[in-house]
Amino acid sequence: MRKCVKPVLAISLAACMGVSGCGVSSTQESKEQTEGEVVNIYSWNTEFKGIYEAYAKDLEEAHGVDVNFVIITNDDFAYQTNLDEALAAQGEAIDDDKVDIFLVEADYASKYVKSDYTLDVIGDVGLTQEDISKQYQYTKDIVSEDGVLKGVSWQATPGLFAYRRSIAKAVLGTDDPVKVQEKLKDWDSFDAVAEQMKNSGYKMLSGYDDSFRTFSNNMSKPWVVDGKINIDESMVRWVEQTKKYTEQEYNNKTGLWSPGWSHDQGPEGDVFGFFYSTWGINFTLMGNSLADGDAEAKVGNGIYGDYAVCEGPQAYYWGGTWICAANGTDNIPFIKDLMYRLTCDKDTMKQITMDTQDYTNNEEAMGEIANSDYSSDFLGGQNHIALFAEAAKKIDMSNITEYDSGLNEQFQSAMHSYFDGTSDYDTCLQDFYSRVAKKYPDLSH
Repeated sequence: MRKCVKPVLAISLAACMGVSGCGVSSTQESKEQTEGEVVNIYSWNTEFKGIYEAYAKDLEEAHGVDVNFVIITNDDFAYQTNLDEALAAQGEAIDDDKVDIFLVEADYASKYVKSDYTLDVIGDVGLTQEDISKQYQYTKDIVSEDGVLKGVSWQATPGLFAYRRSIAKAVLGTDDPVKVQEKLKDWDSFDAVAEQMKNSGYKMLSGYDDSFRTFSNNMSKPWVVDGKINIDESMVRWVEQTKKYTEQEYNNKTGLWSPGWSHDQGPEGDVFGFFYSTWGINFTLMGNSLADGDAEAKVGNGIYGDYAVCEGPQAYYWGGTWICAANGTDNIPFIKDLMYRLTCDKDTMKQITMDTQDYTNNEEAMGEIANSDYSSDFLGGQNHIALFAEAAKKIDMSNITEYDSGLNEQFQSAMHSYFDGTSDYDTCLQDFYSRVAKKYPDLSH
């Protein structure tokens, strides 16, 4: 589950004004058909709302519609539960109450892609193969079924390892990303540095879940094979490493998104680094690094400028958000232009990255920034887009399943008792199976 603190970089609401062409679909003509007056967009947080208002809000006037955001928290699967109920009621709902657009995350995208609730982006919405040609292939694979594309994303979310420059200098003798990467190039090297950190009074990671995505994204088989839960060897390695790190005091025993985990990323933290994908670095980590979250994000405010990034021991991705058109919508022309503007137009995609430091879903735009003199003050002047561009090429989505969201979360939660020493591994594994049986009764183990 993705959460983030308040972005600390302002997104210019006038950004689109300076973007050439402002993202008009290559097949867009004047409004040809009647559209509903209200466009309902379902999401679990306000991130997409901010992107929309900054770069596409003018489409409302162009299409004569009012956009209504329906925000439902994703805690305890509330977002999916409410969305499913709304989608199931599409046939009976009046036009302006229908779901028109809804957003999905990688961990459960497959569930909606395989359903009749999502429209074909090419065949139904009207984007062309040329329109989507610059998007990263994995972002299309994750929302495709039998060659039919069911969603598009403005993001690509490769992951890196973000580390404290000051701690790297104190313990490793250098904060140079190339040299630090050499010391973290594989898990054996990573473990050796963890011991060095402990001996120097620091922690390698904050808590139990920090390295999870690097292991879960490198499984040799899917979570579910022929209806049976697969505990992949990569998941076993994550459990073994985390147990060792806990016992050896290489971490602070925090949980993901907990106050302690956030504290460890700030000025008083003693943790060397964090595994983060694109959105996590420019939103969550940056915000947590500040001593004063209400003041300007700049060098001198907390440890802003003390982080850098390197590839780390394994390539991985984390998160991402996809825009889906709901079956039954009466706002296809608006949806088509919105999808084009925010996921296909190179100039818009490039502007989003320049404004927010996020990594967007256009290989050509990201390549231009990667090969430029672009730099991030937050990362001590580093061009992190160049590293993300290389990492994005290594993302493999071949093992994704519709069960990933629930299985990832329940496996992490069930293992916490093993890590803190209150239960043994077998007991926690059975707890995991019990949790899963309630959510996915069709699965066996």
